[in-house]
Amino acid sequence: MKKGTLSFFTALIIFNIMGCRNSQQKSPKNRKIDTSTNQTFAKNINKISQKITPCIWVETKDAKAVADYYLSIFKEGKLKEHRKYKNAPEAGGADFETAVIQIAEMELSILAAGPFFKFNESVSFVINCKDQTEVDYYWNALTTNGGKESSCGWCKDKYGLSWQVVPIEYFDLINSDDIKVREKAMKNTLNQKKIILSELR
Repeated sequence: MKKGTLSFFTALIIFNIMGCRNSQQKSPKNRKIDTSTNQTFAKNINKISQKITPCIWVETKDAKAVADYYLSIFKEGKLKEHRKYKNAPEAGGADFETAVIQIAEMELSILAAGPFFKFNESVSFVINCKDQTEVDYYWNALTTNGGKESSCGWCKDKYGLSWQVVPIEYFDLINSDDIKVREKAMKNTLNQKKIILSELR
C-alpha cells in the first residue's frame, strides 16, 4: 500500500474515532482532554448535534487557520473544537489537525492533513441569501484573498471549495408560473458571474 494511502486511512480512522468519542456522554472521572490543545477549545466540545456533518479535507495542515478563515466570513459562527494529531510511523508520520466549526447553523468538520486530494465542483455549498446586499457580501468575502469567480452564481474560496451564492428570490424567478419570467431569469443567469437580481427580474 502506498504511503499516501496509509496516511489517508490513518487520518480517517483517527478522525472517525474523534467523532464517535465526542458523541458519547462522559463522566468527569473518565473524560480525557488533549493537553496539547488550548483549554478554551476543550471547553467548547459538545455532543454532536447533527445527524450528518460535512467534512472537508483541506490541503494545508493548519486546521485552526482554516476555521478562522470561515469564521471571519460567517460572523455568527463559532469554533467548537480544534485538535492536533501525529500520524503513526508506519503511515509515514507527519502531523495533521482537525477542527469543528458551526457556521450558519451548520456544523462543519475540517481535516487538515496535507495535499492528497483537491476540491472540485461536484460538491458545493449553497448560501441562500435574503437579498442582493447579502449576495454581494458573501461573494466578495469568498472571492477575495485567493478566491475565484466562476459563472451563474458559482465561486471558489481560497482553499478551492466551491460555493453557490444565491438570493432566495432567484428560485421564485426561475420557477415562476409565467414563462416569460422564467426564461428571462434563466437566460440572463448564463451571462452573469455573481447573480444580480435586478438583471433577472
